[in-house]
Amino acid sequence: MDYEKYKDIAPYRGDDFIAARQRFLNSQKAIDKFFSSVFSPGDPRKDQFISALPSVFSNVSDYQGFLTITVGTLLPPVMERTMDGFTFSGGENLDKDEKYLFVSTHRDIILDCALLDYVMIKKKLPLVEMAFGDNLISSKFVEDLFRLDGGILVRRDLPVREKYKETVLLSEYMVESVTEKNASIWVAQRSGRSKDGIDETQPAIIKMLYVSQKSKGIKFQDLIKNMHIVPVSISYQYNPNDVMMSREEVGKLENGAYAKKKYEDTVSMMKGIKEFKGKAHLAFSSPLDGDYETPDDVAKAIDKAIHLSYRLWNTNYFAYDYLSGGKRFEKEYQDLDIEKFLDRFTHVSPKVREYALSSYANPVRKYLEAVEA
Repeated sequence: MDYEKYKDIAPYRGDDFIAARQRFLNSQKAIDKFFSSVFSPGDPRKDQFISALPSVFSNVSDYQGFLTITVGTLLPPVMERTMDGFTFSGGENLDKDEKYLFVSTHRDIILDCALLDYVMIKKKLPLVEMAFGDNLISSKFVEDLFRLDGGILVRRDLPVREKYKETVLLSEYMVESVTEKNASIWVAQRSGRSKDGIDETQPAIIKMLYVSQKSKGIKFQDLIKNMHIVPVSISYQYNPNDVMMSREEVGKLENGAYAKKKYEDTVSMMKGIKEFKGKAHLAFSSPLDGDYETPDDVAKAIDKAIHLSYRLWNTNYFAYDYLSGGKRFEKEYQDLDIEKFLDRFTHVSPKVREYALSSYANPVRKYLEAVEA
């Protein structure tokens, strides 16, 4: 694989990795700010880890090593402080000698893929590269941190001709990486997070994979089989950004657009890390193995697998019953402090409140649709 061809979008390698690693270590203020979102105030592990960074990373020469340290060291404190437990299922569907394209639900900018890599560490499997949009890059430090951790840069706002070339390059990179067994890749099932709780795959994501392969005479069905696509569902009992995302979506519905503030995505990232999420679960489905004719067929297969494997929480069941005015799932939320849950939405407009509650109810709706299909 000619990595030089992909050096502007791929995770750092070789001399680029070494240079970025040094820039990262020299960014003391940014490191301190980032780690303050990971560790509780006064947690001695924060200063201990920061002081050990130069020696810890001195012999790390690739993203696999860097990611093992960051996920293995920084994720546990986040889980301890902001989760009531994390579980996973479906690990038996993965072969240690295979590489996969993980197509995943997307609720949290950082944690979705971090939790996947946490599971890979537990299963003693190679860690994954992750596709992320350049809209998340608020500084060189953020770009370095993502690409040192295996990030693949997806450039979004480009002129049409340039965007097509970038799409072909991204397609080539992802297909070569997986089919040549260089790396597994995580990609969100849609551009941006699922703010409404309706986890549906954009066929354009699948179509993008084929852009670079059609001219080579490769059949679409064969490409999909060779990519070993694994649907992944990641669910959180509570979404720290539920109100923020609902305001954004209601704003779009009412005004036709929503202009994000400069650091809004960064604020959202930090809230996702720092604030309470309750229980969380990650589920791997079996790799797709059908003869799919179109990107829409693939997207529907991914969606069904995700909707059936998605772990539903008491917050989901309650929101479904509350909005539908019934008691169908009353037994599933007997342990939920309903008043406290509804208090999350008392300070917002009725439309934002209803949208936020719908984001909790919609996974139940999609599960029921998948079961009945």
